[in-house]
Amino acid sequence: MEPDSSPESPSPEGSSSPGECPSSALGPAFSQILHHLTSQGPRRSEARNAALQDLSVLVEATECDKLFEGNGASLGGTPEMLGKVAKALEKYAAPTKEQERGGDGFSAVAEKAAAVGLLFMKLLRKVESAKNSLVCFSWKTVLRRLAGPIYIFAVTHNLEQPWTRPASQDVAGEVLVLLLQVAECGSVAGFLHGENEDEKGRFTMIMGLLKPDLNKESWKNNPATKHVFSWTLQQVTRPWLNQHLERILPPSLLISDDYQTENKVLGVHCLHHIVLNVPAADLLQYNRAQVLYHALYNHLYTPEHQLIQAVLLCLLDLFPVLEKALRWKGDAARPTTHCDEVLQLILTHMEPEHRILLRRTYARNLPAFVKRLGILAVRHLKRLERVILGYLEVYDGPEEEARLKMLETLKLLVQYTWPRVPCRLVVLLKALLKLVCDVARDRSLTPEPVKSALLEEATACLILLDHCSLGQVKGLLAKILQSCDDSKVVNCIRKVQQVSEGAPHNGS
Repeated sequence: MEPDSSPESPSPEGSSSPGECPSSALGPAFSQILHHLTSQGPRRSEARNAALQDLSVLVEATECDKLFEGNGASLGGTPEMLGKVAKALEKYAAPTKEQERGGDGFSAVAEKAAAVGLLFMKLLRKVESAKNSLVCFSWKTVLRRLAGPIYIFAVTHNLEQPWTRPASQDVAGEVLVLLLQVAECGSVAGFLHGENEDEKGRFTMIMGLLKPDLNKESWKNNPATKHVFSWTLQQVTRPWLNQHLERILPPSLLISDDYQTENKVLGVHCLHHIVLNVPAADLLQYNRAQVLYHALYNHLYTPEHQLIQAVLLCLLDLFPVLEKALRWKGDAARPTTHCDEVLQLILTHMEPEHRILLRRTYARNLPAFVKRLGILAVRHLKRLERVILGYLEVYDGPEEEARLKMLETLKLLVQYTWPRVPCRLVVLLKALLKLVCDVARDRSLTPEPVKSALLEEATACLILLDHCSLGQVKGLLAKILQSCDDSKVVNCIRKVQQVSEGAPHNGS
């Protein structure tokens, strides 16, 4: 440690090593270490490195009963000071916004994290020793002070991120395992919400530590904070999450409302976890569900396919919550739902969309919307027909994801709205036959299993159309067999014709 003439510098008699401080000098020693860890002077790097070395020596050389006793001048004594030192160490090893912009600064972060991680492991081993000691009874207080900062450090550097390296990830992983061991928790989830109903978890404490860095002005100062919040949130599920709703909903909305797509997607994932794990009654209270809906709905106007995918999945799980507030009287028309509103917007965007990734994203989720609406999909029948037929005409690359999903959507639509299908029979039949012929003659790089899947799904749609039209499709296809010489097309037509005459004609 650098020479320091401040009155707080420890000067134990007959000893020059910090590790040999008597218990009365531990408070000043920790104060000096804390001062160097948080210093902002021109030589702060040297002071912090020296403080790390001194802290390591101090922890190693001091017995746990002396290290953890509470005789310091401040409230809580040495445990309180240890908690402050742990917070300072976590901040010291955390990445900053400036380092994120600089690029190479993250290498230094990984080096700091490895050094701090080793220090945290020494502290945790001291706590473990104190648990087995007959004279040290304050280990629970110490662990309570240390657990939060050590957890945040471990999660910050354990996940694969730009500021982590294999060595720092390994150390952080060991720190997390040791923390759970000392806390006698079988999992991170148990550590956060408690191992049993009577035990109070540490989720509230963790959120309290993250809160100063999760407001509008500060949440981007540390690029790791949003990931620590998101990962921690994902660990807590029903029935524990709803009691923390006021702590987790504002940061999730804040992150999702950012201008960067990466942050929007992360925030939407947080919101989705909340929707899945908080009871509908709590989400409907204070109009929270409507707030969530409008925040998600606004994202549907953006052209980023990753964001659209995350938003649509979240909305599909939010619809049942929103619809609990609707009351339908049997003598009146069913009210338009939020699902209707979203599907209408999706179809509006799908018709002119030419970007392949967005087309696939919309197509991937369209069957779920038709399932959700059921027979009420008839409200959107004309637009769905236009979109389905338009997408079936366009080659979608080797995987043909969009066309396969459109065939799945068409099957569902025919099943739910079969009384309206006969008047559209000719249009749908032409589109399906054209698709079958195009696939049969396709000489591109499309794998054979994909071609087979397309032909199989198209055949299933033809069979459903035949059921809905009371056998009209068979009669129309019979003429094609006389002039068609393509074996794949003929095979599809014969499958339709071989359907049992006694099959129900209700689209099911």
